[in-house]
Amino acid sequence: MANNTHSGIDYVLSLQAVRERANLVYDLALDDRLNHFHFDKERLTEASAFVAQVISRDYGPDRYHEIPPHGRWQHFNVGGRDRISALLEEMNLADKLEEARVLVDLFLVSVLLDAGAGDRWRFEEPGTGETYSRSEGIAVASLHMFRSGVFSSTRALNVDAHKIPGRGLLGLTARDIESHFQIGDSNPMIGVNARVEVLKAVGASLLNLTDVFGVDGRPGRLADYLLDSKTDGSVPLDYLKMWAVLQRLLLPAWPKSRPQLDGQPIGDAWPLAVLGSTADGSKQTNVSMTIQPFHKLTQWLAYSLSVPFSKLLDRRWQNMEFGTGLPEYRNGGLFVDLQVLRLKESTLCQGKTASGQELPLFDATSDMIVEWRAMTVALLDRLHGLINEHFKAQGVSLTMAQVLEAGTWKSGRELAKLRRPETSSSPILIEGDGTLF
Repeated sequence: MANNTHSGIDYVLSLQAVRERANLVYDLALDDRLNHFHFDKERLTEASAFVAQVISRDYGPDRYHEIPPHGRWQHFNVGGRDRISALLEEMNLADKLEEARVLVDLFLVSVLLDAGAGDRWRFEEPGTGETYSRSEGIAVASLHMFRSGVFSSTRALNVDAHKIPGRGLLGLTARDIESHFQIGDSNPMIGVNARVEVLKAVGASLLNLTDVFGVDGRPGRLADYLLDSKTDGSVPLDYLKMWAVLQRLLLPAWPKSRPQLDGQPIGDAWPLAVLGSTADGSKQTNVSMTIQPFHKLTQWLAYSLSVPFSKLLDRRWQNMEFGTGLPEYRNGGLFVDLQVLRLKESTLCQGKTASGQELPLFDATSDMIVEWRAMTVALLDRLHGLINEHFKAQGVSLTMAQVLEAGTWKSGRELAKLRRPETSSSPILIEGDGTLF
């Protein structure tokens, strides 16, 4: 989907633009020209050492090859319970291809539900009594909801209950989510209605893309589209082909309030003030050049969907290196907690006034959050390089997806729990509708 013009809608929708635009912001940070942050480059080396230590603690000295790519699969198995294997065994499906279709169905709805749940929401798992929160809680709750047949068009336990056709998503209500996610006054979740509207819009989009998802609009048909019976099994699957399909699917489904270019939606891509000036200081006249894209949930989904193909069907991927680090509050919080990034005084005061407490609060689409996310993407690239340099002598080379899984996301969460034990919140609070983070 990318082109070489560095402007226009196709470029803004590309993975190439996410990285290149973030690097422009990084260059400005080196000259202390950001609007909201000071950047301490020296502390980036310290941050990489911290993250490398976390990776070594959990996978050293000889298990680095076991690090999975960052994806939804691991969240379903939280607490040491292999819920995915149990689900597939319970279904007793015909073959591995149908198993892959089922997991694509499940992963799609689960990832799209996986924006920040807030600090108070918890899910008590039926049968085990174990309680989970945040991403893992949403994963387990969505798995049980999937097993109940609520996402199917029949809404009943039968042979097809595991299939998610587009019309099944069209019938979802906020009450369905509230019931299966145990949401109530004492257990609130952020943005329930917004999540439901996204899933319903995705249902409509699935039904419109019959060339990929068939007449029933089943997400799992993506497996057939990517595999293509004419393709030799030794040929890697194309990550960029999957990316193009996911953008076609999701762009019409995001809230209409998100930015557009020439009347067309551009998803998780936002105007950023520091991109609004040219090198000579004059105002940028090309609007598309002032947009910083992220496509975070789409990237999280793409990383997640790649895993069933490799684990169940033994298929390799090419072009995964185009995927970037994910600009969300765990990865971004890592750099704030380790003071690689530090809020400028005026921005900090504004955020504290908004929150009325010690931690600053900003709207999810504010210029400050967009700048933070752009720096997170750029810093994750550099951290990735530093970590591989750290492990080079051991003959270990990790992909970005592995560093996200075993390193940055986990480190960000552990720092949050250490520094803010009551909430484990981000060091910067984000106010949103539950469809971005």
